[in-house]
Amino acid sequence: MTTIERPTPPMNADERATLEGWLDFYRATLALKCAGLDDARVRIAAAAPSPMTLLGLVQHLAEVERNWFRRVLAGESVPPIHDRGAETAGHDGGFEVSEHATLDAALTTWNAEITHARRNCAERRLGDTSPFMGGEVSLRWIYTHMIAEYARHCGHADLIRERIDGTTGV
Repeated sequence: MTTIERPTPPMNADERATLEGWLDFYRATLALKCAGLDDARVRIAAAAPSPMTLLGLVQHLAEVERNWFRRVLAGESVPPIHDRGAETAGHDGGFEVSEHATLDAALTTWNAEITHARRNCAERRLGDTSPFMGGEVSLRWIYTHMIAEYARHCGHADLIRERIDGTTGV
């Protein structure tokens, strides 16, 4: 099993380091929730009637990273990664898992999107804005939104992982 480092967010740092620290903490938490599981186990759904799986969460968060840090922040014209129709297109996609999807491939794609995100953020200040929904959205707002998005989905991941093999915490 691969060792995954989960950095502790700084407890007394500037705003940017704090925001980036919390986002990286939750990114690592999701990876930890998937660690040690095979492709069959990451396809186990949370609880009926929800079809949510760990594999679907990784795919979804790759879409979310792409949407906020590439499309919105950087203005890149990139297609959805997991476009499976109008109901899952764009930043809301990824939850539906194809029969050919693997955890390794999903993690590789997700990590590539995180690398793009870090690169796009490095050249911007927290107050820098991008056009969004007829207005402007700042990098600060995007970081805050992403922390909330990851925190919510890490809660889902915790429940799913407990259902799979009883593992809690982390």
